[in-house]
This record gives sequence, C-alpha cells and structure tokens, in this order.
Amino acid sequence: MTIKEVANLAGVSTAAVSRYINGGSLSENKKEKIRAVIEETGYRPNMTAQSMRTGRGGQIGVIVPKINSDSVSQIVEGVTEYLQGRDHLTILGSTESQRDKEIRYLDLMQNSQVVGIILMGTVMTPMMADAIRAGSKPVVITGQKFTGFPCVYHDDYHAMKDLMQLMIQRGRKKVAYLGVTEEDLAAGLARREGAAKAWEEAGYPAENMPRAVSAFEARDAYLKMKGVLADHPDLDGVLCATDKIALGAMRAVKEAGKSVPKDVSVAGVGDSWAGSIFDPPLTTVHLYYHECGIIAADMLLQRIAAGEDAGPIRQVRLEYTIMDRGSV
Repeated sequence: MTIKEVANLAGVSTAAVSRYINGGSLSENKKEKIRAVIEETGYRPNMTAQSMRTGRGGQIGVIVPKINSDSVSQIVEGVTEYLQGRDHLTILGSTESQRDKEIRYLDLMQNSQVVGIILMGTVMTPMMADAIRAGSKPVVITGQKFTGFPCVYHDDYHAMKDLMQLMIQRGRKKVAYLGVTEEDLAAGLARREGAAKAWEEAGYPAENMPRAVSAFEARDAYLKMKGVLADHPDLDGVLCATDKIALGAMRAVKEAGKSVPKDVSVAGVGDSWAGSIFDPPLTTVHLYYHECGIIAADMLLQRIAAGEDAGPIRQVRLEYTIMDRGSV
C-alpha cells in the first residue's frame, strides 16, 4: 500500500494524505475519509522514504557489544538524546560480543527501514569491513579508529600513559598490567602500549611489568589478579584496562592482606559510578562517552543528509581527564 493508493481510495490528493500523516492542516471531512481508509487497509508510512524526503522521522540502527556496560549505556544515551531532538527513532541490537551476530545485525539493518547505523566497539575483520562497504546505508563507528571509516574514538594510548606516569610519580616501582584482548585495538592494544611506554620512559624494562589478560568483567579480573599476586607478591601497583577489571583486582589485593593504596595502588579506565563509591574511591580515566554518542549521531545524520555527496571521511578523537581519587 502506497500513499498514492490511500489517496485514490479516500478520494483526496496525495498532498492531503501527507498532511494528515504529518499533522498538517486539513478539513474534518478529508481527515475522516483518510482515517477510514487507513484503518481499513492497515496502511503505515514508509519511514525510509519519508526520511529521505524530509530528513526527519527516520530510524537509526545502533549495534552494541553488550548492554550491561557503563560505557555502552552512556554512548547510547548520547545517541538517543541527540536523535530524539531530531525526530529519529533508535533501533538497538546487542551482539553479546559475538562477531557472527554483529555481522547478522549489520546485514539485517542494511536491509531494513533504518536510514543509518552506529556500530559500537567492533573488531575490524576483513569480513566486517566488506559488510560495511557492501551496504547502501552510512555507518559510523564509535570507540575504535579504523582507516577509511567515519569514527568517533578516545585517546586510549595517552590516557593510559598518563595513568601509568601518575603511579610512577607516586613511587611505584613494580606495577602489574591487567588488560583485555588485543583484538580490541582501543581498550586492548592502545591502552597496554600506553602503559608500557610510560614504564619504559621511566627506565624500567618492559619485561619487569607483570601482565595478565582478563575478560571485561570483575569476577575474571579478581581471579587473574589472584594469580598475578601469587607470582609477584612484591608488586606495589596494578593498572587495569577498565574500571570493572580494577574493582575485581582491588578485591583480590585486599583479600591478600594488602592495603590500597598504602601497599598497592590500583587504577582503571572509565570513571564508572561503582568506582566512585568504592573504598577507597577508584582513581580512573574519565572518557567522554556521552559526548561520543552525540557526535556520532550528528556525524551520521550529516552523512545521511549529504547522500552521495558526503565528502571526505571524518574521524574525531576525544580527550580525557584523569580522576585522581585516592586508590593510587
């Protein structure tokens, strides 16, 4: 059913049907005729076509790795806040960090009524790159920087470098690093490299920094930290890739009979609410997740409006703030 067919059945113009759908001025007689036809036929406007004509009222797909994450929730909040003010709806898909499900969501949204897609925290495999390029709808990536794609990302390298320098300034001489998979180029590779660079610039050999890889959760970090402490009972600091990992590590440190920060300094990344109320409050890096969502949504709408004339690929790197709270 098209708007033209509705107009023919109601005996009115297509312009009248369009005004009815968008709340425009119309006589009661025409309103009643159009309403009757819509109720009888079950007609619903084509949101994709409407958005292409007006630049408003579209659906934006947002693909996230998981929903129980402080960073994800803040970015999604920024995205939805910005889009709601511009009459766009948000369609959310959670991949549970499964790469095949991420591809499936991307294909589904490319073949649905969404007019653009925000892809959060992905790992850029050749298959993912091909899937993005093959689609007809614009995609903006958050949390990672990939050549050739519109991105909004964080300065993970320098944030972690500054955090390690803070530990060194506080007199820590044996700091462990509790990271995540380096398939994640931002939270995994860039943060670990930033920490290692500060460590080496302070004159310590890289092999003198104990390291372990944790899942993105406090429970696994707690278990990994217990293992690190068993192998290195004399360490005096632990730098963590995320706040959740830091909280798990802090629990293990305390259970080992050590005081934070007197015996062992602990720091993370993310500025989570849980870290701010922990005892002692967690020293961390504040990343501007909410702003990331707003910028990504704005970037996407600009590319949608521009169509084939979108111009050069735009990439935005956000700053950070060290929150020195007392655990270092």
